[in-house]
Amino acid sequence: MSSDASFRRRYVGGRESMAYVLFDSSKSFHINEFATLFVTDVLKIDLGWNSLISLINAIWDIVNDSFLGVLVDKTRTRWGKFKPYLFLYSTLGTVFVSLYWMMPLFFDKNPNNLSKAAFWLLLNMLLEVFNTLRGFSETGLVSCISPNPDDRVRLYTVAEVVSSIWESIPGILMGVLVDLVAHEKIDLSMDNTYVFMGVLTVVIGGALSLFFCIYAKERITQSVEKFNYREGLHVILHNKPLLILLISDFVGGFSAETWEYYYYRDVLGAVSLRNVVRVPGAPLSFLSYTYINKVRGRFPIKWLWIFGQHGKDLCSLVIFAIGSLGGIYEKVVPMVAMLMIRNFIYMGSLSIVKIIPREIMLDAMEYAEWNTGMRAEGTIQATRGMVGKIVRNIINSMTTLILKLVGYSLNAAYGQQSQRTKYALFAMSLGIPGAAGLLSMVPKLFYDLTGEKRERMYRELAEMRKARQAQYDVIEGEMT
Repeated sequence: MSSDASFRRRYVGGRESMAYVLFDSSKSFHINEFATLFVTDVLKIDLGWNSLISLINAIWDIVNDSFLGVLVDKTRTRWGKFKPYLFLYSTLGTVFVSLYWMMPLFFDKNPNNLSKAAFWLLLNMLLEVFNTLRGFSETGLVSCISPNPDDRVRLYTVAEVVSSIWESIPGILMGVLVDLVAHEKIDLSMDNTYVFMGVLTVVIGGALSLFFCIYAKERITQSVEKFNYREGLHVILHNKPLLILLISDFVGGFSAETWEYYYYRDVLGAVSLRNVVRVPGAPLSFLSYTYINKVRGRFPIKWLWIFGQHGKDLCSLVIFAIGSLGGIYEKVVPMVAMLMIRNFIYMGSLSIVKIIPREIMLDAMEYAEWNTGMRAEGTIQATRGMVGKIVRNIINSMTTLILKLVGYSLNAAYGQQSQRTKYALFAMSLGIPGAAGLLSMVPKLFYDLTGEKRERMYRELAEMRKARQAQYDVIEGEMT
């Protein structure tokens, strides 16, 4: 069999595919989007303490990613390079995330309760470790599950289709429950709502990740030599696709719609309006996956990457401009209508948004091996994770600080924030994310791992891996 044919054959069978699809779709089966509201409305941790804790956690994120990336790249076990870490996430990680959502059972509502703040900090630091291990394990396993890039795209595509069926259920249900409890329409406390929904979704996700851990196989042979962080840094600095991805991630990280739930709740008056906005575009989320393979074959991956990720940013800026006229941003009907249109457009290109960036990341990993001869999935992911977490923690640290600066009140009821605060929430939900998102498009214009260059990379990698496997066979023969 030729090297070209070898990297084009299908390696992943039905049971393994099903395990991955369930595992991948479980990533979004949670209520993490309510985490900020959970801290301010349920745990009621002082905004000042919150900012300090976020800063400490930001520093820990950098340290955590650095040593875990090197640790993963040094790992060689009979179970593989990534599966041991996925097992740790599936078991111990599930326990600690459950404790996070159960905190209302252990602490009072005093915002200045230092033991509560300390426990929250400790849990967040532990969760960063387990979330990092999960990210490394997932991306690393998929990068090694098949040498065929089309095989991996197939897994991603099926996983996204399945996840679109049920991933939104916890968020939709939680939004409805939060509104019903807040308006005293049902006899249920806000504390118990968060505890029940949080723990339920965490346990389901942990079980599905353990299922994948059992059936996943690593088919790409790792480098014989183990390398240190300096060599890993060399891999990163000589990886143009990865550097472009990192710069874009850093700038685009500020486009996160961190304050969106505050806008729905404190300006438009109901968190569940976000569910209404999603309704018209929902059918398109399925239909978009019917054309993903056709557009991948017809258009360069760079332009699909740009189109998929930045159409929503442009829409956000247009809506922000219109909403700023005459106080339209406070009016439910026109704002919901415009947000529906934005979501409709976004859902129409959802397959591109979901699949292409993941393909870009795997190509960057393959480029590292092609360019240097070393597979450095852990170090590459650690570097990308650090970039993303630096931005995220800057935002998290600034979120509570900005809320304080714009006069956000922890005790105000729905829709009762000041006019200045309401407009600030609107700007932070649409204006700032839209502008940052479009700015992150610039680095992508220089991406060139497409077409013939990409095909040549995969052909030559097939030959390199064949030679590496022969080297392993010789070593194993000498040992026996």
